[in-house]
Amino acid sequence: MKGLVNRALISGSVASVLSSAALALLAKRAGKSAVQPTNATSHWMHGDKAGAVRQADAPHTLVGFLTHHASAVFWAFLFERLRGKRPAQSPARLARDAATTVLVASVVDYALVPKRLTPGWEQVVSKKSISTTYAVMALGLVIGGLMVAERRRAR
Repeated sequence: MKGLVNRALISGSVASVLSSAALALLAKRAGKSAVQPTNATSHWMHGDKAGAVRQADAPHTLVGFLTHHASAVFWAFLFERLRGKRPAQSPARLARDAATTVLVASVVDYALVPKRLTPGWEQVVSKKSISTTYAVMALGLVIGGLMVAERRRAR
């Protein structure tokens, strides 16, 4: 179990950071503040007004980032379970596992959970930007998976 936790922390952290950066860039491109999508993720605590907060602050930005990060690590557990204990996998296999993971995550996030528990990004960016963000999250899982595989080989 410890190995799974470590692998999920690595791949989930990479996915979290890359998808947060993508959201910031996509928000800026849409004329919004770079932190608005992250702030919007705190809507489970602060309500829909969280997505309108344009500046970084602890109640919105920190809570939003920590929520997103925890979610990315949670989904990384599924990704790492799909990968199993195989140390070396082809990039195509990693991409398939990452795509499966983010497909499940997006369906859960936007079709199954109550609105209050969605990522909240829809308050700030377009559906296309949300899809792009999930694709970047998958890329982050692949990169994280490659990092995990490299760590295993180095042992």
